[in-house]
Amino acid sequence: MPQRRARRAAGTIAVLAGALVVAACGAGTDPAPGGGDTGASDVIRVPDDAATIGEAIDLADPGDMVLIAAGTYPEEVTVDVPDLTLRGEDRNGVIIDGGGVRTFGVFASADGVRIENLTVTSTLFYGVLVTGMHDENGPIAHGGPGYTTLDPEAFPPVQRFSIDHVTAANNGLYGIYAFNAQHGVIADSYASGSADSGFYVGQCEQCDILVTGNVAERNAIGFENANASDSVVIAGNRFSHNRIGMTLISNYQEAFTPQRGNLVMGNLISDNTSADSPAHALGGFGVGLSLVGGQDNTVVANRIEGNPLTGIQLGNTEDIAASGNTFTGNVLGDNGLDLGDASADRTPSAENCFEPAPATVSPSSLAEAVCPSGNEGGGVDTTDWPTPEVPPGISFLDVPMPPSQPEMPDPETSPSGPLPETVTMPEAAGAVVPDAELLADRSGAS
Repeated sequence: MPQRRARRAAGTIAVLAGALVVAACGAGTDPAPGGGDTGASDVIRVPDDAATIGEAIDLADPGDMVLIAAGTYPEEVTVDVPDLTLRGEDRNGVIIDGGGVRTFGVFASADGVRIENLTVTSTLFYGVLVTGMHDENGPIAHGGPGYTTLDPEAFPPVQRFSIDHVTAANNGLYGIYAFNAQHGVIADSYASGSADSGFYVGQCEQCDILVTGNVAERNAIGFENANASDSVVIAGNRFSHNRIGMTLISNYQEAFTPQRGNLVMGNLISDNTSADSPAHALGGFGVGLSLVGGQDNTVVANRIEGNPLTGIQLGNTEDIAASGNTFTGNVLGDNGLDLGDASADRTPSAENCFEPAPATVSPSSLAEAVCPSGNEGGGVDTTDWPTPEVPPGISFLDVPMPPSQPEMPDPETSPSGPLPETVTMPEAAGAVVPDAELLADRSGAS
């Protein structure tokens, strides 16, 4: 344990002991100034108090804030201190740089962590990662222990996290990634240049995660959910100018199949035709929203336009059908197909319903799948599907950097307390279809 943490713990015990003596004597006066460590949160400044971000975290205690001055920091930053705030003074000027060789930018394994107002770029795998899937060496790679069958005692999910006003650009696989984590918010952030997805939420039940006010562009996929279920809300985001806008998928390579029970509301999912992005691993292109084995999701009041293959696409994951999904009040237009079902005959989609019915549909039986009767399944009609030309992908390191992004207000002000135990969520009843310019001021793509 770093010495400062040990000194803080000892000081806190002494203060508690002293407080008991004072209480026993009936005294009610405040302690004298400078009379000892009261356990109040500290601000540790980089580089004034510590030369590197990692050294600053080694000095920190739970509840402290590490405040980073503008500069480039060639580090892998591990946040293992509960309730720590990691914040940049200047979102566009504080750059955690992977140099094209480091695995991650920021990895948080402790509960209650805030990551705010900074940029992470040029990592091989993850820009920002929040996960309980780790050992003493760091994050556990996909396919390692705890993926297909999760032991919560061995890998307890991270509780309470916040990623706010973070830019994740040109990271090899994922921009901002929450996995085996609960009770968190990803807000007002930006992701581009990821060969998997700009934003990713995966492998959790009763997740209680809100994804809102974000921009994803020039990624293989803007936002992806794999096996994150029951209480994930994706609201008011711009998933445009990727190869695929967003996906909700069931995945047997991770625990907790099937994916289910998300609320997708008030998002702009448009023009997913990016040529200046990494290629999708399976060649995906021109798709707005894809549900592959996703079940019982509510998709309401989204604008899904300008996607040359499909606006909404259904499919199966092996024996898991896309089923029980409800689509209401969405605006679709100028898509190759507004709705296409690519499910295999052996695992047809079922009981999905659409109000209003999309204008262009394949197979045609889906046009009759109106709530509450739902779609009872049908074969794939490939003859009516468009065939957009798929441009070659480019290296994640060659994707254009984003424009300057908005700053977090008052970065010098420390948080007033720890993150709450649960997240306050928007309600589907309040969903409003966004206009085509949603968050356009933050976009660098066209």
